Amino acid sequence: MKKILDLMTEQFAKAFASAGYDEKYGRVTVSNRPDLCEYQCNGAMAASKEYKKAPFMIADDVVAALLPNDMFKSVEVVKPGFINIILSEEMLASYIDEMAGEEKLGYEADGTDTIVVDYGGPNVAKPLHVGHLRAAIIGESLKRIFKYAGNNVIGDAHLGDWGLQMGLIIEQLHDNQPDLPYFNESYEGDYPKEPPFTLSELEQIYPAASARSKTEEEFKDRAQEATFKLQKGYKPYVALWKHILNLSIPDLKRNYDNLNVSFELWKGESDTEAYIDGLISDLEAKGLTYESQGAVVVDVAKETDTKEIPPCIVKKSNGAALYATTDLATIVMRVKDFNPDKIVYVVDKRQEMHFTQVFRVAEKAKLSEKAEYFFQGFGTMNGKDGKPFKTREGGVMRLESLIEEINNAVYNKIMENRQVSEEEAKETAKIVGLSAIKYGDLSNQASKDYVFDVDRFTSFEGNTGPYILYTIVRIKSIMEKFAETGKDADRFGGKVNTELSESEKQLMLELSRFNEMMESAYKEMAPHRICAYIYDLSNAFNKFYHENKIIAEENEEKQAGYIKLLQVTKRTLEVCIDLLGFSAPEKM
Repeated sequence: MKKILDLMTEQFAKAFASAGYDEKYGRVTVSNRPDLCEYQCNGAMAASKEYKKAPFMIADDVVAALLPNDMFKSVEVVKPGFINIILSEEMLASYIDEMAGEEKLGYEADGTDTIVVDYGGPNVAKPLHVGHLRAAIIGESLKRIFKYAGNNVIGDAHLGDWGLQMGLIIEQLHDNQPDLPYFNESYEGDYPKEPPFTLSELEQIYPAASARSKTEEEFKDRAQEATFKLQKGYKPYVALWKHILNLSIPDLKRNYDNLNVSFELWKGESDTEAYIDGLISDLEAKGLTYESQGAVVVDVAKETDTKEIPPCIVKKSNGAALYATTDLATIVMRVKDFNPDKIVYVVDKRQEMHFTQVFRVAEKAKLSEKAEYFFQGFGTMNGKDGKPFKTREGGVMRLESLIEEINNAVYNKIMENRQVSEEEAKETAKIVGLSAIKYGDLSNQASKDYVFDVDRFTSFEGNTGPYILYTIVRIKSIMEKFAETGKDADRFGGKVNTELSESEKQLMLELSRFNEMMESAYKEMAPHRICAYIYDLSNAFNKFYHENKIIAEENEEKQAGYIKLLQVTKRTLEVCIDLLGFSAPEKM
């Protein structure tokens, strides 16, 4: 289904051509003066330079060639040469009816790519904290947008399960429990099936080990040696590593489930180990590497660079791999497994240099014949003090704690106007709380820093997730009341009205922009476009609701048109919030 702007542009392009001008000047846009008109065409202004003719004369010629036309209620030339456009109610109503009959509300989902989205990145043995929030929320939304556009999309958690933190845990455990069989070089039996620690104990071991490594050089050296032995397949350490994964990954999944975030793949850095030697050999065989102070590096700088791009180190002087190595090996693995057209990395924007280096090595080495690489860097989630979000005590907040704080805030608001049981209020608070967190994040452009304000994000008014959900719940309530009357909205043909009040038409105009918005959200990888759209749509609906009697409307045909409009609005809002990764409750 064509965008409504494209349909109008086609008509104006024909009119420009009929009047003797280039049809390229026929582009129609949304009006920047909604008090004067709904749409505008400014092509006559640009055409005047080419045709050496006054813009208003060109505009007059175009309008004369355009009219009469059933698509428009009015088309007026305003000096010096703007063309102001108001769409006809019949055309708009027809467009909304067509949207309602389309599987994806008229959006042309013609994507055919295979896309891998890398948007997790948690380290095992550590609980998720607020620093993991943005990657999870933005990545999940992008994955859903890509899928809605018709692509085959694979989300990968890309676990940090193979780096120094493993060696740190192993050596800390060695010092805590030196008699364990994993540390007895003469032990030859099977290692225990049960881990020698609980999840909560494991979560205490890592920070203790990390703190020691910053002050005890000998301990850090031991941890690096343990990491190296693990990566070379040392059996006792592999057994411990499996215990860590078996405890950690289910807990990570549970926490991601609480965010309504899921992954098709739970691959980790460890899965790339089998590809690293081949990767290094391939880079060397292609003449891309050289030795620098014992390390193996690849030059990635380009003459067009405006800032210094250092060489990418792919192997340390002691033979160990780095993050760049495992990221490149991951590309090799993904190409082998999925042959993707695109790989999208949803990562803190401070890692942009790292991924610039990785992408350039991948391109120089032709690790894929077709894959494009995209870095979707995101900004920092800050507290009201403008600094990275912390607990009241100044520590890094666990994700579970943040979700609980948001849910409690929403629960208290629900109970202020108590119309439901405490149990129902708690369940509703979980749903609404998730919308507060996700909408609060996604309504900002991903690359920007933003302030996480619990009070503002949980408000039922303003540009917030709860406000969007309240709008959907209001529509559900009206439709329930209509159903109780026993009337059938389809008995008059199942169409929206064509004689429209001002607020009714404005609601339809907002609805008609759905496929235009979706195209931009998809192409720009911009969930904030969806947020802006549903906020405008919710405002338009609530204005319509307050200015028109729906259940009390005596004209049953007009009332049926209202109900059809509500159905399309509700469906559009629900599609959009699903793309953002949350849903609406039945009541609020």
